[in-house]
Amino acid sequence: MKREQMVTIRLRRQGAKKSPFYRIVVIDSANAREGAFVEILGHYNPRKSPETLVVDRERLQYWLSVGAKASDSVRTLVKRAPVPPVVAAAAPAATA
Repeated sequence: MKREQMVTIRLRRQGAKKSPFYRIVVIDSANAREGAFVEILGHYNPRKSPETLVVDRERLQYWLSVGAKASDSVRTLVKRAPVPPVVAAAAPAATA
């Protein structure tokens, strides 16, 4: 019988020694920080000036809706992430 896996959205450290950047990944909670991941949702570079943060909010919402838990650090970063402008869809033309 296959056990149900709990997935977590957390940071995965990348980069050279003393020069880290992080990927925001969906990962099985039993895996190590550097273990195999399911999907990359974005990245965060605190060493760049200004620091860069990119998050695919659509995929993030999907994973949260299916029960993934975001770590505290990811939750904090997502709140700080700039929200892309919403483009209003054109209203359909009225037919007479």
